[in-house]
Amino acid sequence: MWRIAVAWLSLLAAAPSQAQDLIRLARIADIPDQYVGGEMLRAVYAKLNIKLEFEDVPGKRALALSSAGEVDGEIQRIGTLSRDYPTLVQVTPAINYIEPAVFTTKLHFDVAGWDSIRDYSIGIVRGVGSSEAGTRGMARVTATTSLESMIKMLDADRFDVMVTDLFSGLVAVRKLNLQARIYPLSPPLGRIHIYHYLHERHRALVPEVGKVIAQMEASGELATLRERLVKQILSAP
Repeated sequence: MWRIAVAWLSLLAAAPSQAQDLIRLARIADIPDQYVGGEMLRAVYAKLNIKLEFEDVPGKRALALSSAGEVDGEIQRIGTLSRDYPTLVQVTPAINYIEPAVFTTKLHFDVAGWDSIRDYSIGIVRGVGSSEAGTRGMARVTATTSLESMIKMLDADRFDVMVTDLFSGLVAVRKLNLQARIYPLSPPLGRIHIYHYLHERHRALVPEVGKVIAQMEASGELATLRERLVKQILSAP
């Protein structure tokens, strides 16, 4: 399982001798990029002597929990999230990025932005903001409950294409042993910077977390960690 491939990263958050504070974050279940973002944040929070725990739930459920304050925030979401969920406060700079990509079983064309898939039937994962925003107004969009269910529906020809971030799609397709049938088209639909969010009751913590992210970004530590995580997951048996 791909989670096992990066088990060593738990060392980054090993508890020091004194007690740690605890932050619980919503994590969209079975989305590999959410796992990567979570482990990146684990390293960030470890520098603040704060331990992270994750609540694995579907995308819409994650937003319901985090915006209501039932958990402490979201691992990573698109930059406009606070507009629709004002109780969630964005932490800057961005913690990660995604590259939404088009996957299919039979089509071949050069992707030229979201409009290039407008005339096809499209699968997305419900609650994934980048996919919902990119396909808004399109006529034939099916919102699925999870990435794996979307892949199985594409394999069954329930729609022409599906959209998910390139990395997560590649991992999930391989996990289901469908890489000989389902493939991504090029280039990706774009690159979207995504941000960590905390519930407003943790507003005082936001600049502290942002400062650590900025320091790790400037030193190259964050990029190195992301690259290592992605490579390990993609190469895991």
